[in-house]
Amino acid sequence: MTKTYEMKPARVGLSDGWDVIVAGGGPAGCTAATAAAREGAKVLLLERTSALGGMGTMGLVPAWCPFSDGIRLVYQGLAERVLRETMEGMPHLRPDQVNWTPINPERLKIVYDNILLGAGVHVVFETLVCGVEKDEQDNIKAIFAASKKGIEAFSAKVFVDCTGDADLAAWGGAPYEKGGEDGVLQAATHCFMLANVDQYAYNHEQTTSMIHSQMIKLADSGKYSLITDGHGCNSLLGPGVVGFNSGHIWNVDNTDPASVTKAYFEGRKKAQQFKEGLEEFFPKSFAGAFVAQTAPLMGIRETRRIVGDYVLTREDYLARASFPDEICRNNYYVDVHQSAEEKAAGRKYDSCRYGKGESHGIPYRCLIPKNLRNLLVAGRSISTDRPVQGSTRVMPPCLAMGEAAGIAASMAASKSGDVRADVDTVSLRNLLRTHGAYLP
Repeated sequence: MTKTYEMKPARVGLSDGWDVIVAGGGPAGCTAATAAAREGAKVLLLERTSALGGMGTMGLVPAWCPFSDGIRLVYQGLAERVLRETMEGMPHLRPDQVNWTPINPERLKIVYDNILLGAGVHVVFETLVCGVEKDEQDNIKAIFAASKKGIEAFSAKVFVDCTGDADLAAWGGAPYEKGGEDGVLQAATHCFMLANVDQYAYNHEQTTSMIHSQMIKLADSGKYSLITDGHGCNSLLGPGVVGFNSGHIWNVDNTDPASVTKAYFEGRKKAQQFKEGLEEFFPKSFAGAFVAQTAPLMGIRETRRIVGDYVLTREDYLARASFPDEICRNNYYVDVHQSAEEKAAGRKYDSCRYGKGESHGIPYRCLIPKNLRNLLVAGRSISTDRPVQGSTRVMPPCLAMGEAAGIAASMAASKSGDVRADVDTVSLRNLLRTHGAYLP
């Protein structure tokens, strides 16, 4: 006889007693949670997917953006640890290959697992943050999250928003900007892997004429309807396996599930077209290749940017600015991927590339959203203008700012929870240096 069940009315349970809760387990979230726990805080990290690492793991981004300014590593501390430990599992890499370093996503998952669990962070997967509750003093009292357990509430003294879209800040009433003029957003990319690539031929073509310049032939041929531009970043991840961060998908808004759903449908078709086009244009490398995987996460470059206590601007970037409260340095170039509208209008952003040894500071104030007392934001949605967001959005600076956010959150949680009044930035910077951060 089949057993029947009766669903009881849903009740929202409360998980409290946390010092710091981190929402989002991408690069910034991983280092924020680790750093907070390392300082003695009781830390909970909520992640909506089944793995830590965000775009480097579930997003299949095939390579790190540069860690070095040509003289030294700019992103040190936990950021360097993540890089080095990932490289240890990739024996085909040279120890000095710290710029555009390929990423084995399965190796990187284990690296993040070991670092966070080793620090004592409590991690919960498959849990989507979906709302906040505030009190009258501009504190976030609790956040709500959905999982197979239903809707739960989680409370802490301090919260760190590493959702990438500034979800907690926006829901908590903090001001934000979104995209460029009229809300246009940078193009997205759905990364993928090709396997059974002829490695000898690939290495030869990659070092001579392949991809960035020649990928334009694929787009210009007109044979592949979804390949509309020459964007073609790629890296050898292991024997016969090449990861691609290639092609653009237009008008994708990560805060709109319908928009992202449409992008996944297009991205999977685009990956197959890339395979077919590469087979035609580079048969020595790709004649026997097949699509081994498309990313579980869409490659989103921008949505919301908080308006924080300081807005980092293009003028700061050009001035190689330093700040008394800077919590990390950044030397990645201004890399704004055009929206569909900007592409049609022929509008491009100056890439503003630095010379050797040059970088700029990111102030702690860029992590503090206006109108909220116990929330920090780390990752691509910190307080910058749009051109600078095109630089600070990538994974190495996100790792560095996450570590600072975690230490600051633990400092605030040990007192009243106020991320302004309870965080002495001189002490914060000294702690970062103690843990190996580069703060000249």
